[in-house]
Amino acid sequence: MKNLLLLLLLCHVSSSVKHSLKFFVTASSGVPNFPQLVGAVTVDDLLVGNCDSNKKIIEPKQKWVKTALENNPQHLEWYTEECFAILPHIFKARMDSLKQRFNQSGGVHIFQRLSGCEWDDETGEIKGFMQYGYDGEDLISLDLKTLTWIAPKPQAVITKLRWDADKVRLIDHENYLTNVCPEWLKSYVTFGKSSLQRKGRIT
Repeated sequence: MKNLLLLLLLCHVSSSVKHSLKFFVTASSGVPNFPQLVGAVTVDDLLVGNCDSNKKIIEPKQKWVKTALENNPQHLEWYTEECFAILPHIFKARMDSLKQRFNQSGGVHIFQRLSGCEWDDETGEIKGFMQYGYDGEDLISLDLKTLTWIAPKPQAVITKLRWDADKVRLIDHENYLTNVCPEWLKSYVTFGKSSLQRKGRIT
């Protein structure tokens, strides 16, 4: 009887699944034969698409992603604009600024952003996140509870103060990470259900 109760309890606990939608963006300087900007998207840690500033195309990595983009053309428009129109310029400007702050004139440098959301399909709990790194170390991250930026490095304090003062941008980030991102994630989980199940990501 105890074994049966334990089994039922374990089945109940394992029925809750946390899904995630993550956007990885990497900009580089001083790296020969490598794109200036590379982007990747994962759903439940499965690579579903990527782009780079050399190829100038959005590349879906799963069949269901093509279907999802056909059904949501605004998603493809957003990815295209982000990868090829907006982020390359923003990331280059930020990297140039960081090189000055760190007193660097040359060499290889990497600037990264990880953003996205997690959704618990049982409790409905949603968590959003956005964080930046420079040369392999944490640089600045968004605290969604307080809507302020956390800067563990002195070189990021100037950025923190400027970004904290931009309330409109903070509200945009909050809306994107807690509303738009989870909505997209739920859509992708629906489209990719069979593929994600085969990978053991949906129980």
